[in-house]
Amino acid sequence: MNVERNLICGNVLAENRTDNLAELQELQKVAKPGVLKSYLEDMVPYLVSFAVRVLIALVIYFIGKRMIKWLRKVLGRALERSGVDEGVKQFLDSFFKIILYFILAIAVVNQLGVETTSVMAVLGSAGLTLGLALQGSLSNFAGGVLILLFKPFKVGDYIMEDTHQNEGTVSEIMIFYTRLVTTDNRTVVIPNGMLANSSLTNVTWQDKRRVDVFVGISYEADIRKAKELLMELLLSEKARLEDEELSVFVDALEDSSVKLGCRIWVAAEDYWKVKWRLNEQIKEIFDEHQIEIPYNQLTVSLRP
Repeated sequence: MNVERNLICGNVLAENRTDNLAELQELQKVAKPGVLKSYLEDMVPYLVSFAVRVLIALVIYFIGKRMIKWLRKVLGRALERSGVDEGVKQFLDSFFKIILYFILAIAVVNQLGVETTSVMAVLGSAGLTLGLALQGSLSNFAGGVLILLFKPFKVGDYIMEDTHQNEGTVSEIMIFYTRLVTTDNRTVVIPNGMLANSSLTNVTWQDKRRVDVFVGISYEADIRKAKELLMELLLSEKARLEDEELSVFVDALEDSSVKLGCRIWVAAEDYWKVKWRLNEQIKEIFDEHQIEIPYNQLTVSLRP
């Protein structure tokens, strides 16, 4: 038995030595300078071909980039000649830009040797996943389309978004977002989906606005005199629209004052200037004619 085991072990070791020797000979053949040189020579055509593909892809990219800029300019001039709204021009420019860069990317990838059909297949299979991941962006895109279709506002309008109390002048309507510029020159970016699905106030939709100013006078003051003074102020306002009605009235009898109101129509762009000017002039003219404007006072009585 021991003799047989020794013979078997000897045979196994001999076979292993033979295999190792064969592998060593193969490595020596590969390591020969002639074989390596031949291998590199065979790879040169593939490397040159790939380098040419990369070079052509770069040329396509830079030429395509310039072509996209030129096509966007052409589109802008065409839209200007057609007289479309500024918001529509901005939205279509953003959409056109994304489509053109997508086509350029497909052309570059195809030039590098990747099959376009396989890329489209991957995009198609990933469409559902992308749709779920980008459902907020798709909602904003749909909101932008609705804004352009129904035109609740346009570039240059002053709007107030009621949900989050954002307000400002519309400076740009993009494919996913709308930019507002506030009166103190801050930029507010609001998703189009939010603007399309929530209520908002367009302050500058109309060419004119009514200015309402209210002031309280004491019960001892002469109401008729106060109303006459208010009417004189309204008639002397240089920004008022002369074909619109003026009104001065008693709005309410409050706990400590008689609340008077006055109304005047002005151009939309003059609203705040007129409102601020009237408030200041009412205070000055009431002080001049000794008409008291009540304010909260606290009287303290000390018992001896």
